[in-house]
Amino acid sequence: MSQLLQSHDYIVGQLTPSIVLYEPSFEGWLSAVFYVYASKLQDDESLQLIAQDCYVPSLIAQATSVATDEDKAERVLVKLNQLLGRLGMRNLLWGFLSEKDHIGTTLFQVVKYAIDYPSRHIMDDLGNLNVLELVQTVKSVGREKHRMEAFVRFEHTVEDIYFARVEPDFNVLPLIGEHFRQRYQDQHWAIYDLARGYGIYYDKSQSTPKRPAALQTITELDEAVLRNPASIHSEDEERYQRFWQGYFTNVTIKERKNPRLHKQYLPQRYWKYLSEKQVLPNAQYLKKQR
Repeated sequence: MSQLLQSHDYIVGQLTPSIVLYEPSFEGWLSAVFYVYASKLQDDESLQLIAQDCYVPSLIAQATSVATDEDKAERVLVKLNQLLGRLGMRNLLWGFLSEKDHIGTTLFQVVKYAIDYPSRHIMDDLGNLNVLELVQTVKSVGREKHRMEAFVRFEHTVEDIYFARVEPDFNVLPLIGEHFRQRYQDQHWAIYDLARGYGIYYDKSQSTPKRPAALQTITELDEAVLRNPASIHSEDEERYQRFWQGYFTNVTIKERKNPRLHKQYLPQRYWKYLSEKQVLPNAQYLKKQR
């Protein structure tokens, strides 16, 4: 028995993962990367970088919280920009915004690969599992960004603000803001992410003839408004929606309906915020009399 116990004698440190917790922001993750290299933990095979709001405490894991340090984050950002270039940095940011489980660790392993082999174009090395996972994640985020830009539906409110609600799979709000800022400079508008509890707001009064206004972040909205935006609709909004629903209903060719293809291009999870999908079964007033 003593020989059996001796043959299974392990060092506890080899079984315990090292976890670095970062504040849930890109700067927080960059600060954690700085901490890992400053503490010489980069070669620890069990190392994990996890957002503080996603961490579930464990009895065996060793977790260290790292505060966001803008100076250190800037130093890491400059270094990574030199190694990865603009496309590589975009991939890191988009990957981070995916909010996938363990994305902080995956991004760190990609960064470590770039630092260990500075002369390689690592983003082309899809044989590396971490790079492959990042590239696939970025493609998914890109598809979600494109869909949000296409499927956002604004509703005109009594305060002359065009308001839209979204629930994207990924945190793409920071990626779609510029799209709408360039296209809707002549009106007040806001897009609110219900899943993450924040939104972006464009105040046209802050714009100039040469430059559109900067986007503002909003975090506090009346819950009643979020659940029932019709309560703040302007007098014209209901009429606008009925016009659009009527158009959508009457241009549909019944004989050429293809529900499967329709759902492929317009996934059903987006329907609840599309005004053209809110037509009631008995809405005869929308149908053109032939």
